[in-house]
Amino acid sequence: MSGAMVRSLAIGALGGLAFQLVGMPLAWMLGPLAANLVVSAKGIDVRVPEPLREVFLGVLGLVLGSQVTPQLAERVLDWPLSAALLLLGVAASTAVAAAWYRRCGFDAVSAWFASAPGALTAMILMGEKAGGDPGRIAIAQSLRVVLVVMILPPLFWFYEGASGAEVAAAVDRELSSAWMLLALPLLIPLGRRLRLPTPTLLTPMLFAGVLSGFGFASLSLPDWGMNLMLWVLGCAIGSRFRGLSSARLGRYLLEAFVATLVALVVLAGFAELIHRLVGVPRDVALLALAPGGIGEMAILAVALDLDPVFVAFHHLLRMMALMLFAPFWARWLLRRKALHESSEQG
Repeated sequence: MSGAMVRSLAIGALGGLAFQLVGMPLAWMLGPLAANLVVSAKGIDVRVPEPLREVFLGVLGLVLGSQVTPQLAERVLDWPLSAALLLLGVAASTAVAAAWYRRCGFDAVSAWFASAPGALTAMILMGEKAGGDPGRIAIAQSLRVVLVVMILPPLFWFYEGASGAEVAAAVDRELSSAWMLLALPLLIPLGRRLRLPTPTLLTPMLFAGVLSGFGFASLSLPDWGMNLMLWVLGCAIGSRFRGLSSARLGRYLLEAFVATLVALVVLAGFAELIHRLVGVPRDVALLALAPGGIGEMAILAVALDLDPVFVAFHHLLRMMALMLFAPFWARWLLRRKALHESSEQG
């Protein structure tokens, strides 16, 4: 066990306890995240090894897939309308956030790929290939995920008027079908072999979804198990920013905060349309459209009991749409850049 991992988990535990004492919602995710973010900006080496993060993402996938029920098919017929509104919302929020990043001095390619909400690794690689700055894209993308995770739970907490303890105890959970965890060492490599997007999350989710959908088995974690999962994943998110000075992190945080806020405001408008047209609760609709990573948003959906299957479906759709559309957008930006440079030379 590396010293950096021990530090990350220990600091995360202190953050979780502190957030729990003051009654914050999702204390065991937000506390470790915030604590690791602060200490990493101070130059302290904290990190969660990728294999450990993947194991807990796999557990999350099993819990998420276990939310599938035979009654789900009745609701799926309403989802094409919400899916269309999701795609329109993604396009509008990306354009608004990109306009802000342009004002912050980003070049056009970096601004667009920093603003695209999801598929972080793919956006960094495609942005770099199109001539963007991979460092700025990576930082903007990562900070957006962190900010969405930090903003939404307190927002829902305030909106619902619940205490942190009430939010944390929204579901009375008991351990069931724990044998499904033994399938993870087979499922994660299988997902990689099949080249599925986010295989560590999606493959266990599909496996559990089939078992739960046919009524064979479904995994449920007790509160301590959920908190353990949130603790490790919160530490993993917060420790991404080691190596950044406090001053640079502060500037990037401000830029990303404004970009995230304007994107959330735009998406909240589309979430309201989904609420009115499809009948989905406002908080569920907003979480389904929120510009965070699929793993992080799935964690929030499961932990807050906000229709996890609906949320995961829309985030998976958004990620797939971005993966399909982004290469064409990158080519268009490259052609535009080449035309601009040739006109300047002429």
